Amino acid sequence: MSRLDPLRERQDVLEAIEAQRDRQLDDETGQPSRVPDRSSAEPSRAPSPSVETPGPNVLLNQSRGLLYDRNRGYRLRESEIRTLAELGKFRVVGPAELSMHAYGGQIDEMQDDLRNLLRRGLIGKGVFEGPEHTPRELLTLTKRGHRLLRASRVLPRDQATYYGFVKPREANHDADLYKLYQKEIARIVKAGGRNPRVVLDFELKRKINRDLAKLGCAARPEIARSHGLRVVGGRIPVPDVRIEYEKSSGETARVDLELVTEHYRGRSVRDKVQAGFSLYHLRGAGDRLRRVLDGQELTAEIFSL
Repeated sequence: MSRLDPLRERQDVLEAIEAQRDRQLDDETGQPSRVPDRSSAEPSRAPSPSVETPGPNVLLNQSRGLLYDRNRGYRLRESEIRTLAELGKFRVVGPAELSMHAYGGQIDEMQDDLRNLLRRGLIGKGVFEGPEHTPRELLTLTKRGHRLLRASRVLPRDQATYYGFVKPREANHDADLYKLYQKEIARIVKAGGRNPRVVLDFELKRKINRDLAKLGCAARPEIARSHGLRVVGGRIPVPDVRIEYEKSSGETARVDLELVTEHYRGRSVRDKVQAGFSLYHLRGAGDRLRRVLDGQELTAEIFSL
């Protein structure tokens, strides 16, 4: 039985037709952008609350909210809005990880949402070569979905958002960052942390390059300090993902995370350790990573995904 009434179904059909036309025109590779300032010239609306990812065994709220993009409204469930937000923050997410962390393991619920979002042209999917050369399906926002997420102000305005499969060769690595984040955020929340913000390497690199162009290479140590980073071997190593959050005391904090793969060589691992990043590895890469650390005479705590 359909979840929607007949009028809503008719509206969905019209939106699906228009979405198909838009997909023919949209360039599905996007640049990161921020949620627009609340003072921008748009019709006055009460800001939507930030979407939080539920923990395991949570019952999702099935109520619908109306999001606007220009003059078009989309009536979406809370779980569908959450999915748009998760894809926007991380650019690429795997369905298995999305089901576990955003839907509390409710696979049927997630599949229902994905079908609806795909039909409306708000998300896209692609198949990439995964671990051990097996196909892996991944999800991302479309340009249309990204535009809706920005216009709806679902996320805090300082949270950068992304869309599109920009570098197919790195899609699997990028998708694994969502899993890495979930592992670390569980530790942060357990310690009383709250209000996390996701900062991908693209955002940090963009800021650093902007400062280098403005101040010159001689200012590299000062630039690194201003972004909470270090100069190592004459360079500024950048983590795969940074989590900024508030401690229970109200003090701001951050943690820099690096997903180390089998492609990392000795110097790369050394630079990441000396930069102070928390290292994570995928299953099967831990022994090799420890041998690399031993060869470099480095000591670091390594976490497994």
